[in-house]
Amino acid sequence: MSITRIDPEHRMSEAVIHGNTIYYTSVPENLDADAEAQTANALAVIDRILACAGSDKSNILDATIFLVDKADFAAMNRAWDAWVSPGNAPVRCTVQAGLMNPKYKVEIKIIAAR
Repeated sequence: MSITRIDPEHRMSEAVIHGNTIYYTSVPENLDADAEAQTANALAVIDRILACAGSDKSNILDATIFLVDKADFAAMNRAWDAWVSPGNAPVRCTVQAGLMNPKYKVEIKIIAAR
């Protein structure tokens, strides 16, 4: 089975496709925004990457959301609920984590089918 690396660099690739499975981690681009806006932005980036890989959010199998502050859980969920594909919600967990960029409020890791 083939492995395709999207925009590979020395340390990591933007996304990896193994067979018909897509692996991707999204971080927000709007670093001065609140948690809801950062989550919405990170989800929009997921949409772009999945489209490039021949898929969409209805094919997400698993999502792990890393949230810096538990107080932002409701705000993150508002963005998620507005975005998630109706009837196609993936398995999901949310963990509190200290992220490497101090401006990140959220980071989202997904596994999706093509």
